[in-house]
Amino acid sequence: MYAAGYSAMSKFGAFVSASILAVGLVIGLAAPAEAGKELINPDAMDGEGVLVPMTIPIAATRQIPGQEPPAPDLPPGAIDPTAVAPPSPTLPREFIPIPDRWGLVEAVGVHDNWWDPYNQNTLKGDRPLFGNDWFLNLSVISDSVVEVRRVPTGIGPQASSRAGSNDLFSKGEQYVFVENLIINAALIKGDTTFRPPDIEIRFTPVININYVDVEEVRVLKADPREGTTRRDFHVGLQDAFIDYHLRNVSSRYDFDSIRVGIQPFSTDFRGFLFQDNQLGVRIFGNRFNNFFQYNVAWFRRLEKDTNSGLNDVTEDLRDDDIFMGNLYIQDFPVRGFVSQLTVVHNRNRESGDFFFNDNEFLERPASFGDERGRDYDVTYLGFNGDGHFGRVNLTLSAYYALGNDTHNQLNGSFEGEESDIEAYFVAVEPSVDFDWIRLRGSFLFASGDSDPFDNKEEGFDAIFENPQFAGGDTSYWIRQGIPLVGGGGVNLTQRNGVLASLRTSKEHGQSNFNNPGLILIGGGADFDILPELRFSLNVNKLYFDNTSVLEALRNQGDIDTDIGWDISGAFIYRPFQTQNVIFRLSGAVLVAGDGFKELYTSAADDGSTNDLYYSILANLILAY
Repeated sequence: MYAAGYSAMSKFGAFVSASILAVGLVIGLAAPAEAGKELINPDAMDGEGVLVPMTIPIAATRQIPGQEPPAPDLPPGAIDPTAVAPPSPTLPREFIPIPDRWGLVEAVGVHDNWWDPYNQNTLKGDRPLFGNDWFLNLSVISDSVVEVRRVPTGIGPQASSRAGSNDLFSKGEQYVFVENLIINAALIKGDTTFRPPDIEIRFTPVININYVDVEEVRVLKADPREGTTRRDFHVGLQDAFIDYHLRNVSSRYDFDSIRVGIQPFSTDFRGFLFQDNQLGVRIFGNRFNNFFQYNVAWFRRLEKDTNSGLNDVTEDLRDDDIFMGNLYIQDFPVRGFVSQLTVVHNRNRESGDFFFNDNEFLERPASFGDERGRDYDVTYLGFNGDGHFGRVNLTLSAYYALGNDTHNQLNGSFEGEESDIEAYFVAVEPSVDFDWIRLRGSFLFASGDSDPFDNKEEGFDAIFENPQFAGGDTSYWIRQGIPLVGGGGVNLTQRNGVLASLRTSKEHGQSNFNNPGLILIGGGADFDILPELRFSLNVNKLYFDNTSVLEALRNQGDIDTDIGWDISGAFIYRPFQTQNVIFRLSGAVLVAGDGFKELYTSAADDGSTNDLYYSILANLILAY
């Protein structure tokens, strides 16, 4: 019943539809063809969804079933004389070459400003200096330092500026001014945006002016008649090399390059073993999308200027060679941490040298033990790492030094005996960030020599250290060179060095593995008070590992291992939040421990003992 009713209704609906269609067709055919009559375009709506009428020819809508519709009879469009003609299908589809693509920059209103390093500037490598791919990158840096400090100052054997004084150590107040003008020019061939340069030639002279004022004669010059002030000037050559791109080894620009000349190099992330600009040859590159990086190098050391610490190319080369190779592994053992394996060999053949520095103090051989020349070969095996494990940042270095020294200056025989070198070093600095605060911890251990009279040298020493660790050069212990004896002899520590190495200087002297070693335990924090203002605080506790060498040199028994507390702080202000203007004001004190007091005792004006040593430093860097 239901099906029959549904079928009848369907037939009736179809009949009604056909009737309506037929009536509409008759009306449409009978309607006059009125061109321009408005019809409703169901696809044309205004912004509010209302249908908009449009005018079309009605004749264009008539169509005989089974035939193509006639073309609409539309008026011809207006001709635009500025319109670009469509390209011919026979033209090539490549880009049209432009003789000077750098000229397009000028065409859009970006002009060259030699004085502005942050906009279009030919001197900063933004466009070629000549040709199509030779660029110049020029930097000029003024680094000015004013420092007031108090350092243990020994009284020279010939004279003292304090009549009637019989102290071993005198008043140690000193004033220092240093100005370095650094001019760095690099000529680079190639597009270095995504690949290494084809050729790079770099030249960096440094002009140094320094002035020192002290309170005791024979501190600055061996001749006491030279007084207590010194002015000096030196031009050093810190970079002079050519870097040549040997080849690409992958489509992602893994490469091999060679660099020859005076060049910067660091064996580790924090400059513990060797960080300097020296003459050498280095082959370097990477593999597997920069997952591995490698260096293989040989350096022959240059002499330094005594008072500035810069290279002195007017002196003969030292007979001191450094051979090294290292391998960096990215994201190992975890993502975000870089591991490095390194082997460094230091070959020194300066046993026949008698070298006096610019202030006429003896540097080689050192006034140490029997003061006789020596040669040594020492190999450093190292592991270094830098990165983070989750939120914890971590930097670490570990070295094991082994080799031999042809002459042990402390073993008691007249000619000395050959000694084996066996020493080690570990430094760890973890840190964690909390919003605008970074908390840091520091630990360093450098082994000391337990018996200076045997045929084994166990005190760790570096080749040329420049550590950025535990406060860096803000720290009193790291910043200042502390003499062991007066009169330009051996120093307990070197300026900008952390090790208690007992060598004449790191610029001229030989490495010395007869030393007391060092233990440093510290903590610190960095506070980003403002985007342009940071305050750094460091507190370090210092100990000698073993004082046997000090007791033998001083003929003084039972020297305590406690060096004392090193407390330092620094404000770093960058007014433009860039590296172009940096002002640093820092202060540091060394609160002497029992061991340091036993080594250095000096009388104040009121007869009391001075056990507090300080440094106040102001540093202004202007960079272009």
